[in-house]
Amino acid sequence: MNRIGMIVSTLLLAIVVAGSMLFVVDQRQFAAVYALGEIKEVISEPGLKFKLPPPFQNVVFLDKRIQSLDSPETRPIFTAEKQSLVIDWLVKWRITDPRQFIRNNNGADVRNAEVRLAPIVQAAFNEEVTRRTVRAVVSTDRERVMQAVQARLAEDAKSFGIEIVDVRIKRVDFSASITDAVYRRMESERRRVANERRSTGAAEGESIRADADRQREVIVAEAYREAQKVKGQGDAQASAIYAAAFGRDPQFAQFYRSLEAYRQSFRSKSDVMVIDPNGDFFRSMQNSGTGTSPSRR
Repeated sequence: MNRIGMIVSTLLLAIVVAGSMLFVVDQRQFAAVYALGEIKEVISEPGLKFKLPPPFQNVVFLDKRIQSLDSPETRPIFTAEKQSLVIDWLVKWRITDPRQFIRNNNGADVRNAEVRLAPIVQAAFNEEVTRRTVRAVVSTDRERVMQAVQARLAEDAKSFGIEIVDVRIKRVDFSASITDAVYRRMESERRRVANERRSTGAAEGESIRADADRQREVIVAEAYREAQKVKGQGDAQASAIYAAAFGRDPQFAQFYRSLEAYRQSFRSKSDVMVIDPNGDFFRSMQNSGTGTSPSRR
């Protein structure tokens, strides 16, 4: 039993030692093999690799893929016009020299490299922005600024063992104090335009109403003129018809007019008239009972 246990223990120890001597390199990684604290070998090809067991050799893996570095803080940058701008930027980078990266970075931690790279990127943006106006940074020279920053970072990146793949400006804005002032100026300008348009609209409204009133007065006057004209023509025709009709029998015409006068005078039962009954007004009534003609006595 002791012999079998010894064999099993030896096999297990051999498996553990063999497992510590073998490692797999992914195609997305670099493998740096350390021997007594120094880099002995950098493996960039994927596959199953061999090394000495710890503590003789250790392996550290580095990511080959492109990394992204966002601006950690938004510091104002002054332009050539002494205007304060806040720029958010983005840098794409990747490791090209693992040995140089580990040596200059004091290890394989990517975060340490980004902490050291961020101030360099910010300084490059400061140098490019201070040479340009706000309009140039925002529109005309935006692409040139990004290209110039990338070119400035190229030499510094070599000392880090990395390559700058791309530099992008995500956002350009005024600082908070300037932004508030710009918003207030825009608000006052919009208010001025609104008041101007309101006053213009009110003036145009008054003009339209005045023109409408004038047209109404003209239309009413013309309609009244036409109505009076038609009425006059009607009255003339009525008078002509009455004259023609009454001209045939003057006595009947006089009697008919007397009846019309009576009808107009006695419209209500409560009407009271103080008049001489023997006067000419009641001549037709007085003669109506004699059987003679209304105009004869």
